[in-house]
Amino acid sequence: MPRRLAAAALTATGTLAVAGAVAFPAASAQAVPVQQGQRSHKAEVDFTGIVALSNCSGSLVRGPRSRDSDAALVLTNGHCLESGMPKAGQVIVDQKSSRTFTLLDRTGEKSLGTLQATKVEYATMTDTDVTVYRLDTSYGAIKKRYGIPALRLSTARPHDGAEIRIVSGYWRTIYGCKTDATVYRLREADWTWKNSIRYKPECQTIHGTSGSPIIDVRTRHVVGINNTGNDDGERCTLNNPCEVDRKGNITVRHGTHYGQQTYLLARCIGKGNDIVLSKACALPKP
Repeated sequence: MPRRLAAAALTATGTLAVAGAVAFPAASAQAVPVQQGQRSHKAEVDFTGIVALSNCSGSLVRGPRSRDSDAALVLTNGHCLESGMPKAGQVIVDQKSSRTFTLLDRTGEKSLGTLQATKVEYATMTDTDVTVYRLDTSYGAIKKRYGIPALRLSTARPHDGAEIRIVSGYWRTIYGCKTDATVYRLREADWTWKNSIRYKPECQTIHGTSGSPIIDVRTRHVVGINNTGNDDGERCTLNNPCEVDRKGNITVRHGTHYGQQTYLLARCIGKGNDIVLSKACALPKP
């Protein structure tokens, strides 16, 4: 299933046809149980606020100024966008959408209901890899109906060496490890991302975990979003990102996995949950 930069589309038989990834029936993912062995022995991060998309993972999130009465937001990757992957340099705002998301219970074992988008609030694969959907219902209404609160986006940069959990709604699996380092530039095919999060080897995320939130175990806040990994050891190709340092030197780390920081997004969410692309907002602009 698509976790790397692989656009997914439904074939005539109803299975996901994925460029650069293995194709499975969509229903197969729902049959995969939560992998308890990947959880910590501590009080653990669970599936609170986690959603499943048709081709990716995602989460119900709120910013520092979000109110319970605001239309809720769902966070996933830019390359999970239903209209196709944004081109390098492309930024999408206020695009109509009727996409649906399956909201999970805290255990990840049950589907509580379906949430629906009204529009793509923001999406890009330039500098970062993110899509933010606006829903047709509020945080307060979701909490009242399902008992599920949204995850909070951190406004602070994640620290190297922080203990994290990557929670996949698609596979209903939680991956646990620590962040390894901040990568100056991560390049994959036509796209380049800034200050990416490299994981320690324990987080062997797979196709279908795209868009999973990266949760800091200490704060329980979202500090990033899972988006890629080097599958085959190739250099800067699709599904094989390479690291680029400040001098332009390229390093390939076969089997290493990465995510994108989300603190810049959190700082751009303003009143009414609008993403305000002002001079103070460092996200790419249209």
